[in-house]
Amino acid sequence: MLECNHHAGKNKQYYQDVLNHLKEKGVRITETRKAVIDFIIHSQDHPSAEMIYQALLPNFPNMSLATVYNNLKVLIDEGFVSELKVRNDTTTYFDFMGHQHLNVICEKCGRIADMDIDLPDVGQEASEQTGYQITKSQMVVYGICPNCQS
Repeated sequence: MLECNHHAGKNKQYYQDVLNHLKEKGVRITETRKAVIDFIIHSQDHPSAEMIYQALLPNFPNMSLATVYNNLKVLIDEGFVSELKVRNDTTTYFDFMGHQHLNVICEKCGRIADMDIDLPDVGQEASEQTGYQITKSQMVVYGICPNCQS
């Protein structure tokens, strides 16, 4: 199973697409916003806001943790990032949704892996069956990772 960076070749395009979308929406593009976007797109993990903050702090010493959360909220609201919750862990992890994939989370250690899979259009199906206007859908599978099985 591949980790989160199997879409590396498209990262530059994803980054430009996100910036263009935000500009069209009238969202101000700051240097810290660009740094958060770049970090989450290039991350091989599913980072927490604290992890992003610590990684970017050396280059942006005046940035606050609240700035990271505010930027993540914009990206979530625009559908570029999803929030992942791990059982028995109060931390929220974040995933860039540039490619269609399924998140697989270990119930013991909390490790998150991505699985590329052709998924049916769940949002479309949900809309047709319920009449809801679907704003986003997220698929997560829980299990026990190979390390925790042994």
